[in-house]
Amino acid sequence: MTFYIQKMKNGLYLSMSFLPLFTFPDFNLYSTPLLVLVLQGLIFAILLLVRFLQKKNTSDLFLAFILLITCYHRTTYTIGFMDWYDTYRNTKINYYLVSLAMVMAPMIYFYVKSITTSDFRFKRKDIWHFVPWILFFLTKLFILLYDVSQPGFNDTQNGPMVVNFEWKYLGPVVTLFSTGQMLLYLAFTFQHFYQYKKKIQQYFSNTYKLELNWIRNFLYVYAFIFLYGFVQIFINEVIVEMSWTQKWWLQFCSALIVIYVGIKGYFTNTIKLTALNFESRNEIIRSKINRQSQELSNEVEQRKKQVQNYFENEKPFLNPDLNLSELARELQMHRAELSEVINAGFGQNFNDFVNSFRVEFFKQKLNEGVHKQLSLLGIAYDSGFNSKATFNRVFKKLTNTSPTEFLNSLSK
Repeated sequence: MTFYIQKMKNGLYLSMSFLPLFTFPDFNLYSTPLLVLVLQGLIFAILLLVRFLQKKNTSDLFLAFILLITCYHRTTYTIGFMDWYDTYRNTKINYYLVSLAMVMAPMIYFYVKSITTSDFRFKRKDIWHFVPWILFFLTKLFILLYDVSQPGFNDTQNGPMVVNFEWKYLGPVVTLFSTGQMLLYLAFTFQHFYQYKKKIQQYFSNTYKLELNWIRNFLYVYAFIFLYGFVQIFINEVIVEMSWTQKWWLQFCSALIVIYVGIKGYFTNTIKLTALNFESRNEIIRSKINRQSQELSNEVEQRKKQVQNYFENEKPFLNPDLNLSELARELQMHRAELSEVINAGFGQNFNDFVNSFRVEFFKQKLNEGVHKQLSLLGIAYDSGFNSKATFNRVFKKLTNTSPTEFLNSLSK
């Protein structure tokens, strides 16, 4: 409510009007979706932090920070579309909203590494990954302190150091550096991820759940938003200056990603992956390096027969959770020795070796006519597979045909 004085012929009188003093916050088509999505993302970030405090799972902490940073970067646009800058012309919020882009890149890398590395620990030397941002933060702090000391600082939105140094020099340098940094970290993270996928083929017979579909999708969405942002910067700087409403779509996509990452990241259980240990400190293979090659070859051949007989008689492949360590215990062999026997003796990795027995068992059941009582998927589950996707992929890989096509070939 505002007061104003209106002059009439017979004098002055005080009038009241219910005109708004401020337009902020303006909940409109642009600000409301960002606000709602960001608030939802903050909720999942808090849930992840709470779970980290309870279970001490480091990956939860990294993902919580990733969500917080993603939400934080939407702040400028959210309050902007809510008319903050138009209402508070002298706002100093640009001094306090410091970009965390140079923190996001290593956070994504460490999140994936914390899941795919057994007993992961964030070490003191890892702090070096965040030194560029620390230097940037100190520079921003210097800019603030300098502008605060200048006359008329309270009467303007941006002081001389922001206008003459940050916007002209620091901003472009930081944008270029953070873009290259994100590109490199995404490349390293994708490389680490695919190396992990390849590694688990040597240890697990069913890798559908262990192939980190969640991590793959996580990397895809952040790679997408990075490329989207890069294209937007290129268009804005080289081709044509984009309007705020055109730039809004990048913020909206980022806010949607916050919801996806929050939901999937919170409800996807990665504890089992974190507990996996691919390293063995007492590998027996190391002690065999100095042996004569013929002696080693003879031992592999003997062990190969032992493994072959065990699979044919005991059928351990029917266990969908069979892994290299478990099989080594059953055979009373060292894990590294068993891996060497399978790789050198059968010419396959552990995953393909076990699944080849499952495929043969499945084909045997079809020859026996079991498909007349059970579906193909049911027979696949009875053969040791744990998902339709894994079964179809493995069957096609090992037989060059689909299960249905193979069944049809039997009736000809």
